[in-house]
Amino acid sequence: MIRLASSSQTRAMLLREAGIEFVQEVKGFDEESIVASTPKNFVYQATLGKYATNLKAFGFDDYPLLVADTVVTSQNKILRKANSIDEARNILMTQSRSVTSIITCMIYQSSHVTLMDISQTDYLFSDFDLESLELYLQGGEWRGKAGACMVEGFCKPYIKEVRGYESTAMGLNVEVLKAFM
Repeated sequence: MIRLASSSQTRAMLLREAGIEFVQEVKGFDEESIVASTPKNFVYQATLGKYATNLKAFGFDDYPLLVADTVVTSQNKILRKANSIDEARNILMTQSRSVTSIITCMIYQSSHVTLMDISQTDYLFSDFDLESLELYLQGGEWRGKAGACMVEGFCKPYIKEVRGYESTAMGLNVEVLKAFM
């Protein structure tokens, strides 16, 4: 049993599918204060901040602690969570017919092992259909998603090529995690 210090339902789903038992509770960390020059540095700093906050709140004596953060980048831009439908449209159009990298950092801490991993999955997308894009935007599934996109959802039919693990793109590299558990 581990403690997933993340409110992400996708991360919870990945752990369930991997057969990893967990409790899910999290103390929040404000990512807005992070100043980073690269996407990898941003996701690293965000994960360290979440780790420190949740380690202080929960420790790892009763359950090993797992924290993670994900950042989406395309065309040399960090694509954060959109605050409006117009911002979501702009973020998604940056990814259309482009390479989008999804970088996930995780820290797993138990009494026996400390694991820090930064993994990257690259997607080459074809042109997004504008009518489908507008339907997706109106449906609101982009809310709360880094890059305003889910590779298992709206973006899936536009994937031309994938380099890396899909679990990394979904927010947690379970392949690496399972190897250390």
